[in-house]
Amino acid sequence: MDVVLSQLQFSLSITGPICLMLILGVVFKRIGLINENFTEVGSRLVFQVTLPAMLFISIVTTEHNFLAASHFINYGILSSLAFFIFTVVVVKVLFNTSPDQGVIIQSGFRSNTGIIGIAYVANAYGSEGVALAALYVAAITFLYNVQAVICLSPKGSVSGAKAAKIMANTIRKNPLIISIVLGMLCYLLAVPVPNVVIDAGNYLSRMTLPLALLCTGASLNLSALREEKYATWFASAYKLVIAPVLITLGAYLFGFRGIELGILFFMNASPVAAASYVMARSMGGNATLAANIIASTTVLSTFTCTLGVLILLSLGLIGA
Repeated sequence: MDVVLSQLQFSLSITGPICLMLILGVVFKRIGLINENFTEVGSRLVFQVTLPAMLFISIVTTEHNFLAASHFINYGILSSLAFFIFTVVVVKVLFNTSPDQGVIIQSGFRSNTGIIGIAYVANAYGSEGVALAALYVAAITFLYNVQAVICLSPKGSVSGAKAAKIMANTIRKNPLIISIVLGMLCYLLAVPVPNVVIDAGNYLSRMTLPLALLCTGASLNLSALREEKYATWFASAYKLVIAPVLITLGAYLFGFRGIELGILFFMNASPVAAASYVMARSMGGNATLAANIIASTTVLSTFTCTLGVLILLSLGLIGA
């Protein structure tokens, strides 16, 4: 009984603070303490400044084993590709006449790795986990953007050249990827980073998760969940149960344990990324459905993730 309580306490120490910050975001928005403008500006500050700073600092201040990490990253990429193909097949069979196939497919594979996933990893493994997770985020972000274009574009309209262009634009414009690449270059080339930069970066880093989670909670529109229930709940269950189970099981079979298995679970147990709404809207998809799925998965992921952590702890597969 004591072991179970200890495992439950550890699980809640990971997901509980995140759930509380999301609730506070909702409450603060309701009582008028924060508004739409705060949410928009805060989200932009996180994406463009504080989260890149957090990822950069975590990389340059942590020891890395890139040979071991390469196997982890390669599995992440290949499993994401395989799961994307699986998702396309499942959605096309179950929603064969739906015009929203692309939105549902994107919701099935695109995790909020940059905010919720990083938050889970930071709570579980600290700066060491964040540094390793940053490499995963960089690789997967490339892939997510290309996959999103493929599934949201009309049939036959995506060429190899277009996918390559999307990849290039992602590299050039995404602050998270830029900060991770710069951090890796500084680390590999042993470029000295002044202490004043490290200290300032740590100040910004500590802002990241509270601000990001408050803005995420404030942006949730729970009343919208009444619309398009079947597609919303299917995509939510698929994202929060099928994705983490299959990808984590595959990682286990390939021999991953401990922090690597934990990161793979947390990243894929995270809710649908807010970027899926932006992509759906910009490419003429059902943006309302995308927003519904983001809201439902964000709320429910703290519960499903807690259960997943309990199961992995009870099996002795991730460290407490």
